[in-house]
Formats: sequence, C-alpha cells, structure tokens
Amino acid sequence: MVREWDPRTASAAEIRSMLDTLNAVVAADVPEDPLWQDSFLREYLAETMPGERRICWVAEEEPGPDGQPGRLLGHVNVLLLGDIGVVELIVHPSVRRAGLGHQLLAKAARRAYHEGFSSIGVEVVGNTPAVAFYESLGFIREYVETRSVLRLSTVDWLTLGEMAGGIAAGYRVEFYPGGPPDELIEPYAKAKAEVRDVDDGDLDLRPSSYDPQRLRDSLACLRRRGLQPYIVLAIHEKTGEVAGLTEVVVPAQHPTRADQYDTIVAQDHRGYGIDRAIKARMLFELRGAEPKLAEVQTWNAQANEPMLKVNAELGFLADREWCEYGIDVAELVHRLNNRD
Repeated sequence: MVREWDPRTASAAEIRSMLDTLNAVVAADVPEDPLWQDSFLREYLAETMPGERRICWVAEEEPGPDGQPGRLLGHVNVLLLGDIGVVELIVHPSVRRAGLGHQLLAKAARRAYHEGFSSIGVEVVGNTPAVAFYESLGFIREYVETRSVLRLSTVDWLTLGEMAGGIAAGYRVEFYPGGPPDELIEPYAKAKAEVRDVDDGDLDLRPSSYDPQRLRDSLACLRRRGLQPYIVLAIHEKTGEVAGLTEVVVPAQHPTRADQYDTIVAQDHRGYGIDRAIKARMLFELRGAEPKLAEVQTWNAQANEPMLKVNAELGFLADREWCEYGIDVAELVHRLNNRD
C-alpha cells in the first residue's frame, strides 16, 4: 500500500522502519558509505527552507495477523522549490523490480504536475540500479560531478599545516562553527553570489543561498535538520571582503562522514593560494571539533580542474560519479500512466 506520509507525525516505529530500509539501500548500493543513525532522522525528513515544501509518501506492507503495522519498504518525497520539483526515492532491495518504485514516483510526479511544476530533477549515484531505472523512464542526464572522499587517517598533518599557512600576505583565515557572525553575513552572501549566474548545466538541485536573509535561514534550517555547519572564511584585510569561503556540514545522521558544500574564491582574489589554505584549515578544525569524524566527502564538476587538483593535493580520492537527471513533468506522468 502506498500512502501520503508526514514524518512530523509519524510514529517512532515508522521512523525506525524508515531507517532500516534506508540502511538496506546503502548496504546494497553504496556499501562503502556509512550507515545512517536515527538521530535527527525525523527532522532531516521534515524540515525545509521558508517558501519550500516537501511532500512524502511511503509504501508499507499489509498489517500482520496481530494488527501490527507492516514495515515501510519504500519512500519518495518531492521538494518543491523555485520552478523545479526535486525527487528522492528509495525502495528496499528485497522488493525491487516489482513496480513499487514506479508507484511511488507516480505519486510524486502527479503531485508536482498538479502543483504546476514543469520539470522534475533527481540526483542519481553512478553505478547503482537507479541509473537504469530513471533512464528507462526518459530522464535525461544533465550534469555529472565526481564525488571524492578523504579519509582523515591518511592525512599528512604536517604537510597539511604548510598548506593551511600557504596564503598570500594581506589575508587572514577565520573559522566559524555554526556559521559566521551576523556582521559577515552580507559579505559572505556577496561572495557566494558571484557564482549564481554561471551556466554550467547544473540543475541546481542543491541550491546555494545568495541573499543574506536566505543565507541566515539556510543555516538555521541546517541546524534544525541535525546538520552542523562549519565555515572557514578568507578575509581580505584591506577591504574586509570575504575573498574565499569553504563550508562543511557534519550530519547527526552519519557523524563519521562530513559533507563538503560550497568552496568559492572571489574572482578578484584568485591566484593567492586561498582555496588550498581554507580547505586545509577546515580539516584541522574538524579534527578537533568532531572527534567521531573519519571522512569528508566532496563533489566537483568534472570540468573544474583547479578544484579537483586542490582536492587531490589534500588527499581526496575520487570514487563515484554523482549525476543530476531531469525530465518534463507532463511527459513523466504520461509514461507512468501508461505503465499502470
């Protein structure tokens, strides 16, 4: 049975069942990744930014003979933001190839269509069954990133210290757990805004926040979802401008592996060793701030050779493609209807 589902009001048993299915998918599809924990899982599924909505459905087994609810064997949610709906879909490996994924996706696609959205996007991990699933439905691969992972146990901390100090005179590097102070929010947002108009083919399924208030809201939303942000800024001392920034988030749901978010160096400040220095400083700070942390994962466009080079120097190793797929909503609804 497929039904609409609200993680805010879901029972503790349902959240545990969701966790079991999520970890079964991780073990089957990305066994090198850490398993998820139930810490802040409800909040992770429920919280959104102002003006955004997330609508969820689950597929569950029929109740048992004793009337106890069945397990949750699948989940889909669609995040409605801007002019695109972003879908996340999982199906327990034990019940794949039985049409459950199509049923769940149909719920999300039809809702996005009735809400007036014209397109749907989805992130797909390379070399997993999801690639064939979405391509069979007509999704088009629009953008490809390389995911790389750094294991902290392999870091040469002496060399890293040299990298952290390898920045030109006239800049200082500052670390802000939780986010920068309010007086730096505007220059921080200005630095991020430099990349907003770059047309690199990205569907923007994980949009950055460029407006100062949206940036504040974004940091607050991360914390509500159990995602602890850490920010390192390079400040140009003469002007007070944010010349560069790097962001890492440590999820309560898998605290042994952190997620790299944006790393940006403003155009006028490139060529001074800022990117390498701020990322190296971040790793030093994380080692002290997050004792459980073992790995950091990052994603980069395959054409972004300078950042790929910096990551390689820091010790990151590429492991998988990470792809963004998109499709016209009306076309997807038509294809799924023909499967019913």
